[in-house]
Amino acid sequence: MSFRSEQEAAPANKGGPKSMRAWLYSSVQNGLENSLTLSDAAPQPPFPTSPNAKDEVLVKVHYAALNPVDYKIPQLGLAARAIIPVPASPTLDFAGTVAESRIEGYAPGDRVFGQLGPGRFGALGEYVVAKRAGLAKVPEGVGLDQAGAVGTAGVTAYQCIAPNAKPGDRVFVNGGSGGTGTFGIQVAKALGCSVVASCSAANADLCKALGADEVIDYRTQDVCEVLRARAREGGKFALVVDNVGSPRGLYKAADDFLSPGGKFVQVSGGFTLGDMRMLASRALLPSFLGGGRHKFQWLLGKSRHEDLARIAEWMAEGKVKAVIDETFAYKDVPEAYRKLKTGHARGKIIVRVSE
Repeated sequence: MSFRSEQEAAPANKGGPKSMRAWLYSSVQNGLENSLTLSDAAPQPPFPTSPNAKDEVLVKVHYAALNPVDYKIPQLGLAARAIIPVPASPTLDFAGTVAESRIEGYAPGDRVFGQLGPGRFGALGEYVVAKRAGLAKVPEGVGLDQAGAVGTAGVTAYQCIAPNAKPGDRVFVNGGSGGTGTFGIQVAKALGCSVVASCSAANADLCKALGADEVIDYRTQDVCEVLRARAREGGKFALVVDNVGSPRGLYKAADDFLSPGGKFVQVSGGFTLGDMRMLASRALLPSFLGGGRHKFQWLLGKSRHEDLARIAEWMAEGKVKAVIDETFAYKDVPEAYRKLKTGHARGKIIVRVSE
């Protein structure tokens, strides 16, 4: 589409409010998947968000990717209302084309992707306002569907591994076939690491194709015992990335297979009181009281332009790709969330928001 036609087809909301299609929820008491309604007259996000804003673009969304955080935050109840006013549209991850820009170097028609912060206007609306920190350009040769699947999972995987591993290190990715795990295997390999991943037997070939040097079938093997054996045979691990939270004894067992100075990174997880207690015990308790001897980090991926741009470079070079489990039509968003909640997606679930 040309610059002119893109502007005509996707004007910003200058001169008064504009409407758009969006999936909205006001309550998630019955589950997000059962609470969404499709509106043809939802308000577009204000753009610019303030008269002096110089770090944001208005994006026409083509693809959005779903994440567990989409329903976990709204489930916090009253606390969620302080973060996300309702009615709201879910989903943080997007790819699309710039409709209006207040960022130098970004022009209408540019293909972009990224990650929004939690808020009222999510990527299951036709337009979003993206800050530079959560934005990067889509390289030539990379599809918007691929770019749209990166967002939260790609950035989280990168931030777990890149600061904590160097070429030649051994990395264990617990849960290698999910959204963050599939990116994690590839990020570790792109950084020159050796990778062991856990998954079911059905997903072993996928993890190996992404670069895993060895796969542990968590259903038929004792993950901790296998890791102890591998540490004895080939050297201890520099990093464990736990995308799953099970087996529950993994962090304590890591005393036996993490190297001195090694790190255990727990990816997000739940937001219940029990989850918070578990994380606190891992981070604060000494080993003899049930904690571990190694550094522990609970990581929630944070939007960073530099990280998105690095992933984009790797995608252009063929070192990283998004594994897409299924692409849902826009009308089928509730069904997409039902599938996400099963916890058995191979890679990412994405939605085609617009052409």
